[in-house]
Amino acid sequence: MDLSTKKQPNFDNTEIAFRQKSNHELKKAYWLFKMIGSNFLTKVGPAITNFFLNIGLPIQGAIKATIFQQFCGGETIAECNKAIEQLDKGGVGTILDYSVEGEEEEQVFDETCAEIIRTIVRADGDTKIPITVFKITGIGRFALLQKLDAKEVLTAAEQAEYEKVKLRCEMICKTAFDKAVPIMIDAEETWIQNTIDELALDMMRKFNRERIIVYNTYQMYRHDKLADMKADHLIAKADGFILGVKMVRGAYMEKERKRALEMGYPSPIQPDKEASDRDYNESLRYCIDHIEEIAIVAGTHNEDSSRLLTYLLEEKNITHNHPHVYFAQLLGMSDNLSFNLADSNYNVAKYVPYGPIKAVMPYLFRRAQENTSVAGQTGRELGLIERELKRRKL
Repeated sequence: MDLSTKKQPNFDNTEIAFRQKSNHELKKAYWLFKMIGSNFLTKVGPAITNFFLNIGLPIQGAIKATIFQQFCGGETIAECNKAIEQLDKGGVGTILDYSVEGEEEEQVFDETCAEIIRTIVRADGDTKIPITVFKITGIGRFALLQKLDAKEVLTAAEQAEYEKVKLRCEMICKTAFDKAVPIMIDAEETWIQNTIDELALDMMRKFNRERIIVYNTYQMYRHDKLADMKADHLIAKADGFILGVKMVRGAYMEKERKRALEMGYPSPIQPDKEASDRDYNESLRYCIDHIEEIAIVAGTHNEDSSRLLTYLLEEKNITHNHPHVYFAQLLGMSDNLSFNLADSNYNVAKYVPYGPIKAVMPYLFRRAQENTSVAGQTGRELGLIERELKRRKL
C-alpha cells in the first residue's frame, strides 16, 4: 500500500499549530526559544537561578512570566485552568503533572500522594483531562527503590517504608480505577526501574481487566526495552489484562552513560540515535498489531514517528480516535504536532506540569537542556514560530 497517498496531518501548518497563541504570546515564545538556544541558559542558568532563589532574591516573578509560563500550567491545579481551556480549544487534552521531585520525607510523600489523587479527582468527568500521571519517586525514597533494585536485604524499618510506598501507589491507581481516569507511571533511572516495572505490572493486574487504567512507561533509548515490552504483553495476555504502554525515547541518557562508565558496567543506552528510532518505531508497529490487548500513549516530539503512527492506523483501518491510541507532547513544545494531529481527529494530550516555582525548577531546566541537546529541536521550534510571525505579518 502506498501510504503517501493517504490524507495525513500537515506538521508544517503553523496557522493550526499556533491558533491558540496571541501575537504577544507568540513573540514571547520566539524570544524564549532564542534564549534556550544559547548555552548560557542551559549550562550556567540553573546554578545562577538556584543561587538567587536560595538567597531570597525576588526573581520568581521573572521566572514565572517567562520559562515557567511556557512549559508549566501554574503553581496549583486551579492555576492550570487557563492552559487546560486553551489546549481544549485546539482539541488537545491535558495531562496534569505535579512536577515536584527529589524529596526525602514521609510527610512530603503523603502530601504528594494526596496531590496526585487531587489531579485524578479534577479529571473525573472532564474530557479536557483524559489522562493523569505520577512518578514513583514522588511517593517513595529514591535510595529505598535503589536498594530494592539491587536485591539487597531490607531492614524491618525499610520493609515497612516500602509497604507504605506500595500502599500510596495502590491508593492512586484505585482512585484512577474508581473515577475511570487512566493514569501513567513514569519511567525513571535504570537502577530503580525494575522495582517501578514490578509495581506497574501489579497495578495493571488489579485495575486493567475491564478497561485501560494504568500505563507503564518504556524508554526506547534503552536497548532492552523493546524485548521487555513484548514480554510484558505476553504476561498480560496470559493473565487477562490490558497492557498499558507509554512509549518514549528517554530522559536520562547522559546520566545513565556517565554512571555506567564510572561503575564499570555496560551502558543500558542504545549505541546511537538510529537504534533508538528503530526500536521506537518497531514498538509502535507491535502495539498497533495488538491494539485490542495493548493501549498506547506515544510520547514523542519526533515527526517521523508521529507520522508513522498515523500511517499504521490508516493501514489497519483503525479509527483516528481509537481509545487505545494517544499521542502526547509536552506543554510549550511541538505545537505543530499536537494541534495538527488533533485537527485530524487523533487523540492528543499535552503534559501540563505544575507546582511551586522553586520545586519545579529541576524540571524546567531539564526541558531547556532537552531542547538544546535534541538535534535541531530549538531550531525547529524557532523556525515554525518565525514562519507564523511572518504569516501574521508581525
